Amino acid sequence: MAQPKARPVDALLRRSDIDALEPVRHVHQHNANAIRLTRSLSNLTGLETLGVHLVTLTQGHFSTEYHRHHEDEEFIYILSGCGLARIGEHQHDVAPGDFMGFNTRSEAHSLYNPNPEDLIYLMGGTRCAIDICDYPDLDLRQFRVHGDRTAVQRKYLTGANPLTDRADPIPEFEQKPNE
Repeated sequence: MAQPKARPVDALLRRSDIDALEPVRHVHQHNANAIRLTRSLSNLTGLETLGVHLVTLTQGHFSTEYHRHHEDEEFIYILSGCGLARIGEHQHDVAPGDFMGFNTRSEAHSLYNPNPEDLIYLMGGTRCAIDICDYPDLDLRQFRVHGDRTAVQRKYLTGANPLTDRADPIPEFEQKPNE
């Protein structure tokens, strides 16, 4: 559900403007327990290629399904509360002032709030027109092309480059010196 624009686009959102925004409940399409309450800030200031959101994660919920992007970059800055960040094969306690940055093709990641206190963070990232997102725990690959999403189990993917996807690749052409 898109967040309605409450007023004309300005470059400045005051704290009172942000506090007045009604949080939108977002349930992740691949994880029914990944529920976050989001106030989208970037849309209200006219940003188009960068998304910035003030997010509340209540006890017992994940921020998203464990994932990694091929094209989009993301960041999370913890404002209040504590949680568990799963990054790659490790879990890390996170607390106010902690920052996480995920560049393209970074390790998979997710955030979880096991605590009774809400976990509140600033989340942002690029909005590439085309992105590929892997969900390792689900063995799923999702393609996003201009807003349309399609997902497929990775076991059903096949290579599409006949010269590089062969079992026995064609040997490199050997150039012989002039005789």
